[in-house]
Amino acid sequence: METLPVHAVESVDGDTATRILDVAERLAMTRGFSRLSYADIADELGVTKPALHYHFRTKALLGEALVRRYALRFSDELDRIDSVATDARGKLERYVDMYRAVLGTGRMCLCGMLAAEYASLSVGMRSAVNDFFERNEHWLADVLTRGHERDSVQLQAAQVSARTIINALEGAMLLARVFQDVARFDASSQRLIAEVLRISESANALPVEVAAP
Repeated sequence: METLPVHAVESVDGDTATRILDVAERLAMTRGFSRLSYADIADELGVTKPALHYHFRTKALLGEALVRRYALRFSDELDRIDSVATDARGKLERYVDMYRAVLGTGRMCLCGMLAAEYASLSVGMRSAVNDFFERNEHWLADVLTRGHERDSVQLQAAQVSARTIINALEGAMLLARVFQDVARFDASSQRLIAEVLRISESANALPVEVAAP
């Protein structure tokens, strides 16, 4: 299956702002946002710290730009999955592949890393991280109920399953990194998809109550 480019491919000839975001994203996804410094970015790019502040006046503004860009790329991939996969299993497998592709580069999900540092993030960054996860939850819930007549019980079950998928994938990435073993992620994600689909099919099989006339 095709690997999806959720992480940025660092620009060589792009504009300075893009190059700053590329380097900052890689560093944030490998060491965390709290350990990201303008000095590190400046050293890698061969520019001065004032040049970085010209494009991103504060670290919080840089962080917000990072999350917005990452979330937009992720959302574009969700739209792409909708266009190429026709069933829930195919969509979920491709969704997992996005996390797998990031993990394969030695990185973590940017918003997963930021969630671990949530208490120290700016208000704008917190809002952007929340929006990222809510967008993913809504997409997953829609995947699990699409093609079925939906009542409140089925929608609630799909929402719980959507949150379970995100929680499990973020956790599986962390442990795969701890043990330096991507196979752990693969095994967990495969089991996850099977269980979620089983639960979803059971929920969608429930009769939908029709109000009496």
